[in-house]
Amino acid sequence: MLNYSQMPLDRASNRRKDPKWLKAQMNSQSRWLLVNNNQSLFVKDSPEVCYLRLSQVDHLDLSKGILLGLDDDDVAHFALDVSHVPDSLIEPMLNGAEFVDIRKLGPQVELKQGSIAALARGLCFWHATHRFCGRCGHENNMVEAGHSRLCENQTCQHQTFPRTDPAVIMIVTKTFSDGVERCLLGRQASWPDGVFSTLAGFVDPGETLEQAVAREVMEEAGVAVTDIQYIASQPWPFPSSIMFGFMATAVSEDIQVDKDELDDARWFSRAELNEFGQWHEQGSHLKLTRQDSISRFLVEHWRNL
Repeated sequence: MLNYSQMPLDRASNRRKDPKWLKAQMNSQSRWLLVNNNQSLFVKDSPEVCYLRLSQVDHLDLSKGILLGLDDDDVAHFALDVSHVPDSLIEPMLNGAEFVDIRKLGPQVELKQGSIAALARGLCFWHATHRFCGRCGHENNMVEAGHSRLCENQTCQHQTFPRTDPAVIMIVTKTFSDGVERCLLGRQASWPDGVFSTLAGFVDPGETLEQAVAREVMEEAGVAVTDIQYIASQPWPFPSSIMFGFMATAVSEDIQVDKDELDDARWFSRAELNEFGQWHEQGSHLKLTRQDSISRFLVEHWRNL
């Protein structure tokens, strides 16, 4: 299963608009996940998400709490960004916990808990980067339990919602004249040595997902594709994307890399992929992307066909 895509909470989309209902959810049973500069709170030296009780956070400004949802026992889960809270107020709460970038733990985190932590990170990032109204420039305020912001300018009152940027990511394959099927992977110069990934890119305005797949592969590798098929999607709050995964068949095997897009692109057989190392390994040998990514999911999906 894909990481960050197994959200277990009821988002309470209709009820969270009611301030009285929301306040009632901030009770002694509520659970609070702190986020500090895009890092979430985990049990120290562990991939276990660390939630705090109301009594542990009630000295903070809980009006900034973001409702993530309700669990099966109707216990509310909140995210709270403490990036600008003094360390003197944060440290007493840690007690065996530490702030960690969830991507450093990746697949070690239980799927449902990882999905909650990823949502918390994404929403906190959105609020931190959208403090002001994009229409009039006045400051805006959190409303609807953190799932919207409302301009405080009474003549504007423009309402904004969390940004999600659609992107396509695709594994392109072709059976060569030797009868061996290969997949097309590329790499960017900024990546660790040897890492190759499926091709990807953002969807342009007025473009279908399938059109985006064909355009991106042509732009990056000079390869035309056909038979574009949807496989899966993955929320990717790093910082704010939704990834749509596809498979496509190449028309030709000739590659023409656009150096403004990729540093390199190559065809690899399943046998060659079996020799790849892991993202975190040192050295210049060939490596696959992180296990929490849909890129890795697509590679494994094709490899197991």
